[in-house]
Amino acid sequence: MADTLPRDILLAIYRAALARVDGRRAVAQWLRDHPLAAGAWRVIALGKAASAMMLGARDILGTRLTSGLVITKDGHADVEVEADAHLAIHYAEHPWPGEGSLRAGRALTEFIDVSPADARLLFLISGGASSLVEVPVEGVDLAFLRQANDWLLASGLAIDEVNRVRQRLSRLKGGGLRHYLDGRQALALVISDVPGDDPRAIGSGPLAEPLPGLPAGLPDWLTARVGSALGAPDAVPAVPHHLVASLEQALVAAEAAASAYGLRVVRMSEPLSGDAALAGQTLAEVVCAAPPGISLWGGETTVALPEAPGRGGRNQQLALAAARALAGRDDCWFLSAGTDGTDGPTEDAGALVDGGTVARGRAQGLDPEAALLGADAGRFLEASGDLIHTGPTGTNVTDLVIALRIGHGEAG
Repeated sequence: MADTLPRDILLAIYRAALARVDGRRAVAQWLRDHPLAAGAWRVIALGKAASAMMLGARDILGTRLTSGLVITKDGHADVEVEADAHLAIHYAEHPWPGEGSLRAGRALTEFIDVSPADARLLFLISGGASSLVEVPVEGVDLAFLRQANDWLLASGLAIDEVNRVRQRLSRLKGGGLRHYLDGRQALALVISDVPGDDPRAIGSGPLAEPLPGLPAGLPDWLTARVGSALGAPDAVPAVPHHLVASLEQALVAAEAAASAYGLRVVRMSEPLSGDAALAGQTLAEVVCAAPPGISLWGGETTVALPEAPGRGGRNQQLALAAARALAGRDDCWFLSAGTDGTDGPTEDAGALVDGGTVARGRAQGLDPEAALLGADAGRFLEASGDLIHTGPTGTNVTDLVIALRIGHGEAG
């Protein structure tokens, strides 16, 4: 390790984790291990990892993939997918639904409707699908969807709680998509971006059972619309779901990569959760008190947004709070980043901070406390030079925190 810079070590560990859960690799490996029935398959990929997952299916199915539909975020489609005449691509909005989400919803239902009655459908589902594809229930328009998502995404609710509400506003979520299958054979391969890998919460569970209950504290205007119970899709056959990539796999890969540097590695058993700034402060204190080595966490925190939030996401918020706790130290580095390459509504994956982050930002005239209060961590971290930018990664298994503490003389 003596000849490797700490920042390079953390970024290498992060990249190793991403490679392990790459959507193309994960889908292809599952299909090699579990060959599909002979004959033609129509493939539908939904979410931020949709393009990579579609390529994995194509790698194995070859000409048996007769047609496909990819619904993903703008900029998240691979050149290979865009060039394939057998694949239709629809770009939509994330993290808030928009007109593109409604067009994608129509494209999805039409793709199924025109499929032969005996068609076999392979669904590839990843996080982000909740926003990217939508057919609202009667009485809900795009303006209401945006209002609801504005409130939900600013509320600080965990993702499964958010998706409980989303399911009640949608004809597709909570198993609603199963009604459109009309007896066609279907199979779902999923990349999990939710705690516990529950298919009911991944992409709001379009082919799964609905999530029960509703979170407490919803505003009256939202409760009035979603208060009625959402039942299981009646008399609609269940669709088998198979997990192909998860946070656990990413953490295992991160641990192996860290061990290859000869470092002591501790994987924390408690998942990331709760307020991002509080988590950043707490985790940094843990790292500073730990023996030299790598500490790993995975999961997803939340940010309760102010009325006029600045630039950033939960990883940037967490990282800046950690940087505040590390200020002045020369022995700790702290990476917090999303595995999908985006953090909140930004194009940054997260940040890698150290004991000089706060001083560098202040030298540019910025205040870390004001940045945290205004959900403006991204602007501060850009000024300090600590943002991580990967571009789309082809996966989405929530967030990783990778922290390093060194002993004197361990790093060059």
